[in-house]
Parts: sequence; C-alpha cells; structure tokens
Amino acid sequence: MASIFTRIVSGEIPAAKIYEDELTLAFLDINPASRGHTLVICKPELPSLLDLPPELLYAVSSTTQRVAQALTRALQPDGINIIQNNGAAAGQTVFHYHVHVIPRWNGDQAVGAWHPGRISAEEQRVLVTLLRAQFNAS
Repeated sequence: MASIFTRIVSGEIPAAKIYEDELTLAFLDINPASRGHTLVICKPELPSLLDLPPELLYAVSSTTQRVAQALTRALQPDGINIIQNNGAAAGQTVFHYHVHVIPRWNGDQAVGAWHPGRISAEEQRVLVTLLRAQFNAS
C-alpha cells in the first residue's frame, strides 16, 4: 500500500503545499511542532536516506534549504531545526523519505531534544577507526 506521502503526491489526499518541483514536494505538517513546521519529501516512495540516489538526496536538500529560507523570511524565527529520522528506532513513523523544517523561537519548547552523553577518548578512537574503514570499503 502506498504511503500517505505518496498519496499526497498523487493528489489522492490533500495537503497544504508550499513548494513543488519535479522531484520534491514541501507541505505544512498537519501535526506541527511549531508554526510553519514543513515537511519536504522526495516524490518517489523510498523509505530512508540510505535508499536515495545522490541526485535525489541533492534535490531534497536543495528544497529543504529553499523552504528554510522562505520560512525565515516569512516568519522571522530565531532559529530552525532540520530533522530527518531513519527507521522506527530513530522515530520515523512514515517510511517515505522526508525532512522536517521546524521554525523555532527563543523560549519555545524543545523539539526532539536528546540528552548528551559522554564518550571516552579510547571509545572515540575506536569509533573513528571503525567508521573511517567503512569509507575505504565502499
């Protein structure tokens, strides 16, 4: 079954669209974290960042920047969160690649806050070695 976002792209479900091009669509979130909270999606139904070809990732990133600029000009927020979740464990609920663009104002409630932890210098060295090796394996 098609995702809700695919159904929005096809016009089966209405959305408050603010921008659209050949590869991407931006529309207001129906459950906004703040005024102007916008979703930017790729039109093809691909579940996560790991599934996107580079040209589609570029298109979504470019649209995300344009949306953030438009929100900044229109609403003059103090900041903007750009949030993108991959997988249920990361909080993804619609498995169609999308980016949240959330205007923020000083004093508003934290969105998607996490609690910083600590990492030892040794664990950091181990992770750097492990992760750098992955780039050489590609």
